[in-house]
Order: sequence, then structure tokens, then C-alpha cells
Amino acid sequence: MTESIVFSPSLPLPVIGLAALVVVVLTGIALWRGLSGWALRGSGALLVVGALLQPMYQSEDRTPLKDIVVVLVDQSASQSLADRATLTQNRVTQIEAALAARPNTQVHQIEVKDGPDDTGSLLMTALSEQLSKLPNERIAGIIVLSDGHLHDLELAPDLPAPLHLLLSGRPTDWDRRVIVKNAPAFAILDEEITLTLRVEDSGAAPATSAIVPLIISVDGGPSQSYQVPLDQDLSLPITLPHAGRNIIQFETPKVTGELTDRNNSALVQINGVRDRLRVLLVSGQPHAGGRIWRNLLKSDSAVDLVHFTILRSPNKQDGVPVDELSLIPFPTRELFMEKIHDFDLIIFDRYKRRGILPALYLENVVDYVQNGGAVLVAAGSDFASANSLYRSPLSAILPAKPTARVVTKPFRPTLTAVGQKHPVTADLSSDKTEWGRWLRQIEVTQTSGHILMSGADERPLLILDRQGEGRVALLASDHAWLWHRGFEGGGPQRELLRRLAHWMMKEPDLEEETLTALAYGEGLKIIRQSLKDNIAPVTVISPRGNKSLLNLKQTTPGRFEADLPTDELGLYRLTGDDQSSVIGLGPTAPREFEHTIATAELLQPLIASTGGGVIQMTAALPGLRDVRPGRKAAGRGWIGLTPRQAFETRDITQLALLPPWVVLLLIAGLMTAGWLREGQR
Repeated sequence: MTESIVFSPSLPLPVIGLAALVVVVLTGIALWRGLSGWALRGSGALLVVGALLQPMYQSEDRTPLKDIVVVLVDQSASQSLADRATLTQNRVTQIEAALAARPNTQVHQIEVKDGPDDTGSLLMTALSEQLSKLPNERIAGIIVLSDGHLHDLELAPDLPAPLHLLLSGRPTDWDRRVIVKNAPAFAILDEEITLTLRVEDSGAAPATSAIVPLIISVDGGPSQSYQVPLDQDLSLPITLPHAGRNIIQFETPKVTGELTDRNNSALVQINGVRDRLRVLLVSGQPHAGGRIWRNLLKSDSAVDLVHFTILRSPNKQDGVPVDELSLIPFPTRELFMEKIHDFDLIIFDRYKRRGILPALYLENVVDYVQNGGAVLVAAGSDFASANSLYRSPLSAILPAKPTARVVTKPFRPTLTAVGQKHPVTADLSSDKTEWGRWLRQIEVTQTSGHILMSGADERPLLILDRQGEGRVALLASDHAWLWHRGFEGGGPQRELLRRLAHWMMKEPDLEEETLTALAYGEGLKIIRQSLKDNIAPVTVISPRGNKSLLNLKQTTPGRFEADLPTDELGLYRLTGDDQSSVIGLGPTAPREFEHTIATAELLQPLIASTGGGVIQMTAALPGLRDVRPGRKAAGRGWIGLTPRQAFETRDITQLALLPPWVVLLLIAGLMTAGWLREGQR
């Protein structure tokens, strides 16, 4: 029960204050002039002012509330290193027992695990959520049991009580890790990029050799070991070996005594892209489709096009002097002898043997393909004649030979069974079930490769083949331009030719036989692209060496998939049939293992602002003391809590200090006495 005097003014306080001032002034004037009865009249007037304040006697029925101590327990991955988990649990038990012995105290314990998607320790997020549910007036202290590493310090709330850190870890802890400081997501093929690496020791590292081994492997292939200096930035020049995803792994062996080897390796995934695709387009003669080829290639900003159209044969005799011709001579020697390997793709569009390209130059084209180049032949009616390109050294790499027959009836190009599986043509018919017709086709007999499209009477229309390290494509018609013009509704001419060109550039997404994996929210999606009807199971080797065998199901023609749920981060190796691949899931070292040495540095500003302290868990359990708000709340061997003395008011009783009739009698008595006093004089 609590008693007190309270006031309930009848008028605004400024008005009552003004009235009191007037009374004091008038009483002072009466005193100065020596008027009798001034004290009685002044007292009566002041009593009126006091009555306007309405003094009340108040009695409160209060119930004391317990102080709240928040105990925040860090159970993130870094707390599992060495003996930190056991040490932390022992201290939690002891702290709870000490708080239970403290009178008028209530404990709220929060266990904080790793955040989702490798976001690390979110201690301040958990603390903010807990404090939002509790009244700040009752918080007596906050005790955090952690290694001091958190990843949401910027979300720290305003703390209403001292913050104390019981720090796990030991002074003798040390760790070694590999750091990749700069790694681009993309890099241009055949251009050197520089990665900055660092192998560093942290904590109480022993005095060892300043040179340590560093093991490097690309796409899970054979590894190479190098000796590198410790605690120094290293500049490593790298040229990507192929287009698409390149996975580079850096690793240093585990050393006895270090906290963990989870951060002894680092994965870098870089996509290799081509800067510019250099294409040589040779049109044997002007025709309606020649401009379509040029427009298609020029519309791609990543393509550098060199286009020659042969307008005049060297053996043409028309009497025009050579010095009066405005045509540009075809630089055959420069293109096909000196600079042929500068091109990524050579296209022969309705080209025939006319004595412009000698057999030696065409043999050079064959060598160019065998060594990794690409040739696309868009055949016209001349391909079936005696001047056909097939009747040249190019026959060694072409996937079909002409029968000397030209089919001139209308037909609709259709996908073959292989074409429905091949990435170049697999989904071309998804938007349009029936394409416009073409009007001419060269009859050929397949000798190698895969037929992706057929034409009139199911004759081969589009054939793709691999020769040596290069690739060859044969389109047995020169009427693809009819699709571009919208003849009978047209067709996907632009997309077909674009994919065809990029397949010949060895674009990884268009390979017909691939084994890849994609990371998604709950693990990996294994994808097998194949022209086969049945594929072998895929073997997956996890970063820890565990093997699992997956049977893939066909989702679309030529595409097989399977899901592998996993939360293990690192490098996965995949093998199936004659295909192999690697993929890195998340960072090799999760965020919790980037820094493993326990430290109070991050939390120190918050601790200092609240007057709290830092106590090593390896030291004796600190004692608990009560301290006043704003005072230092930690010392040698003890931590302080602020008693809040909060209470809940259950009932309030108010009574007037004097009844109104008593106040009226007093005022009347004083006024009457003053009047009588004046009457006596």
C-alpha cells in the first residue's frame, strides 16, 4: 500500500498561478500601507487558491513485478568448434542457477542458430524480436554467451539495461584459411584475368614456416600444388579454358592444431564468355537470302562480320578494263592462308567452285576445322552440280554428299526424332506447330553426323557433325529466307540460325551430350542432356566424399532430371556414362567459418554504451551484483544487473484532503475575522 498527496486542479495551472500572484501582490500592498487584518484576509485568499488546486489523499494498491534478465545463447556453427558448445552449455546452466537464486528475477532464454541461406549468426535480430515482446521497464540485464561473431550488428536495438558478453573460445585458439579477395562473375575467353589470393593464419598461430602449400584444380580435374608465402596477397593470372561455367578450387592442407579445415579451401565460379565472334560469310552470288544472312549476323552486337559476295568471276570476259572496275578484289590469300584462324565461324552461302579458292585454300579450311574451327554450308542448287563444294577437299569434312538431284516441290521442314532432342532444335516448334513451306531442297545422302531436320519426302535437310576438334553443319536448302519473309506464316528462321551459329561456337548450353547441375533452395538439380533413349544413373560425390547414385527421369525429349536434397556446402562431382561435371554449392567455407577466433571487438561498442563487461568463459563464473542505472555494471569477477523495482497498480483510492464545507467555513471565518479586525480600529 502506497500513500501520497496529489492535486486535481479545477482550473488550468497558469490561471491558478496568476490568481496566487495577485493575492500575494495585494497582501504585500496591504502590509506596506499598514492596513489592519491584512494577514487574515491574505490567508483567506490563499486558502481559496489552495482550494482550487483540490489536494487529494491518494492510496495505491501495488503488486511488485519481477526483474527480467535476457540470456542469449549463440548456437551457430562456429560455436561447435573445439569445446565451445560444451563450455557454453555449462555456463548457461550455471548462469540460470545464479539467476534463480536472485530474488524477484525472471529469466528469458533465447537460443540462436544459423540464419537461413548462409546469413550467419543473427544475434541482434533475435534480441530485437525478444525485446519487442517485453516491457523495457522490467529489463534488468542482457547476458550473451557467444564467440562474439555476429552478422547483423547494424540491427542492434536500443538496450534498456547493461549488456554482458560471456566469451567462448580459448586464448590459444588459432586457424588457417584461404581467402579469394577478387573474383569476377564473368571473364572473356583467351584474356588473362588476375585473382588475388591470401593464405593467412589468425589467432595464436604457432611459429611455422612462412611458406605453405596451395593446391589448385579446375573443374575437378588434376590438381597442381604450389608453395606460396603465408599472410601475403598473391596475384594469380588465369586464362579460362572454356566457355560457360569454370570452377576453380584453391585449397591448403589442414594443419594439426587449427580450429577447423572448413575454411581451408575456396571455390571460384567464373563464366567464360566470348568477347566478339568473328564470322566470315562468303556468298557465292547475290540472291534473296544473302541479305537475310547479313542482317541476322549484323543484328548481333557480339558478332564481327566480314562479308564478301562474289559478283564477278575472274574468268569473265566482258571487255571492261580492270582499272575501271569498282569491285573489291576478293583477298583470298589473306583470309584463307594468313588470318583463317582468327575467325570463329566460316559460312559458305550458295558458294560453288569457280577458281577463286584454289584447292590449297580449301585444304586449309579442312585443317582449320580439324583444329577447332567451324564451317556452315548453306547449299544452293550449285551444290548438286559438277562445281559443287563437295567436289573439293571439303568433302573430307562434309556430313553428306549430293546425289546431283534438286527437289523443287514445296515442303514443310520438320524435326526428326533426333532434332526433337537436340538443344539446337528441341523447342523450336513449341510456339508454332506448322511452319511455312520451302520451295527447293538439294538431295543429299548422309555420311556422318546427326540429322536434325528433314524436308521433302523426309530427305535430310539439316545435318550437324563434329570433325576433329571442330564442327560442321550442312543446310541442304537456300530457302530459309522464306521464313524471314513470313511466307505462309514463316517460321523460327532467326532463332534456328542463331542457335546453329552458337552451337558451332561450342556454346555449353547447346551441347547435345552434357551433364550439369543447378543449385536451388534445398539442394541440387541434376540435368542430363542426351540424344540417347536411355542413360546410366549418375554418381554424385559430395564434398565430404559420400557417394550417392541417382536415377534420372526424362522430363522432355533428350532431357533427364533428378533432385538431390542436401545442405552440405562445397564441391560436388558428377559422373554418368562418359560425362562428368562439377558444381560448387554455396561457398566452400560458410559465413560462420570465415572468422573463427572468438573476439569481443564487434560487440564492444554496445557493451561499453550500457556499462556492461566481457568475461571469458574459461575464467571463473562471475558473481551477480545490483547496480544503479547509469553506473558501471561490470568489474573484476562480477557483472551487474539493474533492479527495476517495477510494479503493477491494482487499485487507486482518492479522498479530498479537507471536505468542501470545512474549506468554506475556514474561508468565511478568516474573512469575517479580518473584517472585525478592521472594525476595531
